Amino acid sequence: MPNSFDSLLLGRRQTELTLALVELDRLDQAPQLAGKLRDLQAELAAKGLGGDIMTRLISLGNDRLTTRVIELTAARHRLPPVDWCWLALGSEGRHEQTFVTDQDNGLIFNAADAREAEAMRALFLPFAQEANQHLAACGFKLCSGQIMAGNPAWCLSFEEWRERFIDWVRRPEPAALLNASIFFDLRPLVGKLDLGESLRTLLLGLTTDTPSFLYLMAENALQAQPPLNFRGEVAVEEGETLDLKKYASRIFVDAARIFALASGARAVHTAERLHEAGGLVGLNGGEVAAMNAAFAHILRLRLGQQLADRAAGKAEGGGLNPASLHELDRAILRESLRQARRLQQRLKLNYTL
Repeated sequence: MPNSFDSLLLGRRQTELTLALVELDRLDQAPQLAGKLRDLQAELAAKGLGGDIMTRLISLGNDRLTTRVIELTAARHRLPPVDWCWLALGSEGRHEQTFVTDQDNGLIFNAADAREAEAMRALFLPFAQEANQHLAACGFKLCSGQIMAGNPAWCLSFEEWRERFIDWVRRPEPAALLNASIFFDLRPLVGKLDLGESLRTLLLGLTTDTPSFLYLMAENALQAQPPLNFRGEVAVEEGETLDLKKYASRIFVDAARIFALASGARAVHTAERLHEAGGLVGLNGGEVAAMNAAFAHILRLRLGQQLADRAAGKAEGGGLNPASLHELDRAILRESLRQARRLQQRLKLNYTL
């Protein structure tokens, strides 16, 4: 843990950086500021902050930078005089970003009809595409799946988003289930926030009324099982690594999303979803607390592995070798994976899987 002098220095730098983000008025200065932000985030993580706290801090800093980049980019374009909102999706939407992240975003705007939506889209796309490029220059990689506001498929009017969500829920094909894991974590970020919140209200109304869709989401979520053997021990061969995102944190994220969508909980952050929806889906307070603690430990281990990869000059986001952990962290990993399995057992029970 940092001593008082370290804490004072970090606190001062954090305050100065926050002020610099608020006062940022030139897009060409944003990449340098982003680098300073990442360096500070890495230092904070190295001081031993918890995984939940650290991912929130990373996401908050990224929010401030992203918001300013979007505002400055919007000022360079003659946008139509209609309400619009930039949507944060995926881990950004959930406030659960780590050091390895790409862009997942969309744009929503008001339009009277389909014809006007096409005209509005033609005006919004150059702005959105430029914003995506500026964010990439700041270290937020372009999404390999093109889930970005600059893609015409995700620069839509409210009615078009509504039709898209209805289609996914009423006809849950594999692609729809994949999209749900990203788009159903939406959070309004910049612009007319009420417009994004209205879309979220619509979404929750759809999912609470369509249990068959949630059943398929639950079935899909169970495809990734925590790597535990019949004795409840971590089952990773010697020398092998464990993908903590796919086989650990994702399990908590997927289950919490399903429980929130089933109960109409407005929370997007995984821990908040479990807290808000847990009691409504059969989890008691002690179980929710244990699951949230396990999720936080998994996030801490992921961040630690990413920092280790960076220090070693490796590509960040590699797997974790459990043998590299000290005895206490191995025990915490084991218990956290057991909590993930208990969470999946609740999914199986609720959806008869």
